[in-house]
Amino acid sequence: MRVILLMLFLLPVAVDCAGEEVRMKLVEPMLNSDVSLEECLAGRRSHRDYSEEPLTLAEVSQLLWAAQGLTAEWGGRTAPSAGALYPLELYLIAGDVTNLPAGVYRYESQEHELINLAAGDQRNALAEAALGQRAISCGAIDIVIAAVYQRTTGKYSDRGIQYVHQESGHAAQNICLQATALNLGTVTIGAFYEEEVTRLLQLPPETTPLYILPVGRLP
Repeated sequence: MRVILLMLFLLPVAVDCAGEEVRMKLVEPMLNSDVSLEECLAGRRSHRDYSEEPLTLAEVSQLLWAAQGLTAEWGGRTAPSAGALYPLELYLIAGDVTNLPAGVYRYESQEHELINLAAGDQRNALAEAALGQRAISCGAIDIVIAAVYQRTTGKYSDRGIQYVHQESGHAAQNICLQATALNLGTVTIGAFYEEEVTRLLQLPPETTPLYILPVGRLP
């Protein structure tokens, strides 16, 4: 409930009648497709223009799983992590997804589900926090990769900062390749005002935003 309490001051929070977080179980990810890894590597490009068609909830599920989904019973994920400490947190800013209300969500890897943190379309506000980059407001969704550095630096001291940055790159590339496999467009964005993104998403004090990846259908 800590995140929910932080959100109360700026954004309406989705809770049920008992005051609990609203959680949505995502569909199980696909583990095979007709597109090879080699084709995805060859076809990966940065795309900043998208059509107005919505994404499906299954596509969103697949993208989030590609970034940080579980792949082993002991907790191993799709992206490698120094010491298996997994400092990354994924936030979904949904604007145009079939059967998913616009809002801010946190992806929960363990249960492969979304936790609804706030209602309303925040894409334009996020774009403003990122120097007005149009791709962020035009994508059907934006995925924000954030990190809790202490999970890694607690074991590796300052060297852990480098490990966290490496890991965020692994997760971002996974999203890029998965988007390519789904014939979707995305681009990795690192130019934004960290304090404004933190305030907009009302991230916990120990959580730092590192990447923004808008995703949409290709025009």
